Amino acid sequence: MLDFIYTYLMDHLLVPATVILALVLIRPIINRLLRKKDLSSHLGNWIVLYAFLIFFLSYYQSSSWLFYSFITLGSIGINLNLLIVSFLIITMAFHISKVFTKQFLPSVYKRYQLDKGIQFTFNRLFHYVIMIVAILMTASAVGIQLSALTVFAGVLGVGVGFGLQNITSNFISGIILLFERPIKIGDRVIVEDIVGDVEQINMRATIIRSVNNEHIIVPNSYFLEEHVINRSFGSPFMRLVAPVGVSYDSDPDQVRDLLLEVAHEEARDNPSVLLEPKPYVHFVGFGDSSLDFEIFVWVSDPRDLIKVKTNINFRIFRSFKKNGIEIPFPQQDLHLRSVDRNLLEKQFSEK
Repeated sequence: MLDFIYTYLMDHLLVPATVILALVLIRPIINRLLRKKDLSSHLGNWIVLYAFLIFFLSYYQSSSWLFYSFITLGSIGINLNLLIVSFLIITMAFHISKVFTKQFLPSVYKRYQLDKGIQFTFNRLFHYVIMIVAILMTASAVGIQLSALTVFAGVLGVGVGFGLQNITSNFISGIILLFERPIKIGDRVIVEDIVGDVEQINMRATIIRSVNNEHIIVPNSYFLEEHVINRSFGSPFMRLVAPVGVSYDSDPDQVRDLLLEVAHEEARDNPSVLLEPKPYVHFVGFGDSSLDFEIFVWVSDPRDLIKVKTNINFRIFRSFKKNGIEIPFPQQDLHLRSVDRNLLEKQFSEK
């Protein structure tokens, strides 16, 4: 009995144990090499796992227990070999897609100077194609006839038509967004008075990160059915309007010169502020308690709009205070009229 156990261990477990030990020893080396190439540190672990599974399948390919069906689904028997092969195909396809989109495709994008939106589109399409091919290969390995998928697709189409209209609408809208590109990755948009940057365009929804670092999930169909302000569409240049009011005792020409001086000072300190088109001061009109002005300044990056407006307001306040220009606040005059005493006495006597 002991001889049988010893012989079994030597013939069936010694080589796998040696392979496992060798893979464990070389795993840190693989991880170190991958980190030098800026690859994920976890990829080395997956490579070691794949190497062991491939060895496992090839070493025990003549063993009957590897092909023993412990579950039967129709005419398909599920065995350990089938599960390992399916796991290998799906996960390897996923990691191959990630490596290509992060390591190889960026060099192609850089060579052809493609923007972030087109890069994101190609990355998604490449990932979807790789995963669909992997799923079809897995189905073929399991023994599912591809012709059966046509029946499934027909049933799924009926279900989509009745129960998944919203999901289908968002999916088609996502494809339109990726190719027509009314919005793209990196654009600054305004959705229901919320200002944010487009971070992802997924199959169902678009992720927007607001200026408050809040992530907003917006269905893709919203961008095709509603009014959306895209500050980065076409040209990123935006006109900033900073209103200000001064007292009626102020000299309008002096106010105009001070406002233009403020714009030029901000342009010297902030490269986002443009001097061409030139800053312009608009004399809006005569308010209830102030002379109303607006200064127009062009900004090259919509993300700097809030910061630039804040800086300009600070500069306007300091400049006006230094030069004695008053910024009035709303006020009303109350006039009291004298009333005949006899009339008041008559009024109270009647009551």
